[in-house]
Amino acid sequence: MASDIAWEWYRSFWEVAQQGSLSAAARALGLTQPTLGRHIASLEAQLSQRLFVRSASGLQLTEQGRSLLPYAQSMATTAAALQRAATAQTQAVMGTVRISASEIFATEVLPGILLPVTQTHAGLALEIVATDKLDDLLHRESDIAVRMLRPTQEALIAKHIGCVELGLYAHQHYLRRQGLPCGLQQLLASPHRLIGFDQLSPFARQLIQRWPQLQRSAFTFRTDSAASSMALLRAGAGIGLCQAPLARREPALQRLLPEVVSVQLDVWLAMHEDLRAQPACQAVFNALAQGLGSYLGG
Repeated sequence: MASDIAWEWYRSFWEVAQQGSLSAAARALGLTQPTLGRHIASLEAQLSQRLFVRSASGLQLTEQGRSLLPYAQSMATTAAALQRAATAQTQAVMGTVRISASEIFATEVLPGILLPVTQTHAGLALEIVATDKLDDLLHRESDIAVRMLRPTQEALIAKHIGCVELGLYAHQHYLRRQGLPCGLQQLLASPHRLIGFDQLSPFARQLIQRWPQLQRSAFTFRTDSAASSMALLRAGAGIGLCQAPLARREPALQRLLPEVVSVQLDVWLAMHEDLRAQPACQAVFNALAQGLGSYLGG
């Protein structure tokens, strides 16, 4: 087996694994399908392993292919970080900045904050990762992260933006149908329908510690997607948690039992300290700090 294999072959392997077909991967990479096919064939020959098998739904990874996938993902992440770093070596605000944030921030809050900075800087491209897991900033899985926990790595620049309050809300349509609960016990009784978590996450455990009544079995609608929970609230499906600043944008959402249920979460903005001198990252960091501060301040 050859000691060194062209990165392009691994990149093609990674894209085919993501897309499930040569044609889709070729479009994503801007290559022809025959070229991509040659990359995969050459990689398999060099490794003496079959990486894909054909199925009715497209190309499927073999066991050997699945074992290589984490390493190809790491290479793709590093290559993307290299490209972002290289394009940022200029005083102009241009290039690509990758931002990770929780699903609800990524879908409901960041678009309005980030639109002006892209309008000001035409050469700026933004990648938004909607995830509730903590991306590794030290290894450049993201350039900037909006987090609900204080970053602990020493090589990061961390800015505490403020706190966001979560409370119980319901749509006016729901309250007209089901009535207004007068307390926690009435909230948990028929005919009320609650929107809550499915899997027992650390945040769910915190809720249960404070309010033991809020068990999974108490929820009519169960989802671990904050965007799905928000959609259910807007549809009048039930009563659920919502960020107070977000609910203030929705006149039809009414706060319930604020004296009983209130959750405060810290909001932090973090970036690797090596990116401080890169104009694109600094511009986006500043825009996020200002925009999130205004959001939390109401």
